[in-house]
Amino acid sequence: MAAARFKAAMDSVAFRFVLTMGVVNLFADITYEGGGSINGPFLGTLGASAALISIVAGLGEFLGYSLRAVAGHIADRTGKYWPISFVGYAINLLAVPAMALAGSWQIAALLMLAERVGRAIRKPTIETMLSYTTAKFGRGWVFAVNTALDETGATLGPLLMAAILFFRGSYSMAYAMLLISSLLALASLTVARIGFPVPADLGEGASAPERDFTPAFWLYMTGGGLFAAGLMSYELISFHLVSVGLISKSWMPVTLAFATGTGVIANLLLGRLFDRAGMRIVLAAVLLSALFTPLVFSGSLIAVLIAMPLWGVGYAVQDTLFKALVAGILPDKKRGLAFGLFYAGYGLGWLIGSVAVGLLYQQSRPALVVFAVVAQLCSLPFFILGHRRQRTRLTHI
Repeated sequence: MAAARFKAAMDSVAFRFVLTMGVVNLFADITYEGGGSINGPFLGTLGASAALISIVAGLGEFLGYSLRAVAGHIADRTGKYWPISFVGYAINLLAVPAMALAGSWQIAALLMLAERVGRAIRKPTIETMLSYTTAKFGRGWVFAVNTALDETGATLGPLLMAAILFFRGSYSMAYAMLLISSLLALASLTVARIGFPVPADLGEGASAPERDFTPAFWLYMTGGGLFAAGLMSYELISFHLVSVGLISKSWMPVTLAFATGTGVIANLLLGRLFDRAGMRIVLAAVLLSALFTPLVFSGSLIAVLIAMPLWGVGYAVQDTLFKALVAGILPDKKRGLAFGLFYAGYGLGWLIGSVAVGLLYQQSRPALVVFAVVAQLCSLPFFILGHRRQRTRLTHI
């Protein structure tokens, strides 16, 4: 029975589109996650201070989320989803190998910001196109498959960087090698454009048509922002683990690969379960994610090894479950704007949380742990209330 379902999925044009875009994102993640695993130390070699590295990383993430609403709105108004996607991917991918030519931390910082801006441009357009396939295969499963391939690339990229540095390669050589995966991603994107020129023809994605944004959408966005405020960045995690001597610098890319590798499994499992149990899976995953911070700051290597899969769960919530929630309440003809707005709110929560966590790390690590856990737990009432509002609306349609 399972084999028959798999064959039926592979025979579907819609599912082939999902897999093709997954391959695009696999190569894309090899590029920018590989670069991301060495950006901090590379900036340090160019003379940037820890404060500057933190500011650049935080500003990049904020731009990467906040500009999605603008990109999504433009895509909805113009209908140019594919051209906008190509522009976003080109900036996103080519900025990373260009780091090999950076001769100062200022140039490197600008390239890091450009990479995040490119990602912001293409993210809502791709999520919009994928949303048309969700009616047949389930919102959770579509985004889970795409994200699992995405996270596979995020696992391979840091491992590639670790291997190059292990064999005494330079940072410039490591960045230059990522040009290969950048070109493969753009080639795969071209294949997707030729094979699936009008993704909207693959089927409707929203579970119920909406004319505009509903109260459930804003409640989900608020919950997402609170969740993001308590989600730790890998830059801070790696800095902490190295500074306290739990993990050496050379093993940090491997640790990231371990976390993202478990995230692949988490995405597939949570995506499938979401299509069966809905909101209950979101709530359970948020609770699991909230356990990460106490474990990673416990001072125990065993606790850290237990914590890293929970970090993968947290990013599965962000990359699969939140997209599945939004896909269920997409307003008609505003899909790109909806995804962009949601993740703009998410990015604002991330920025506020990053500032708070950075300050608390210097003052009181127990207070940091309390802040992160409470922020994520505070998201639960908003998800529950949003779900109730959504169910009430559906009973009146």
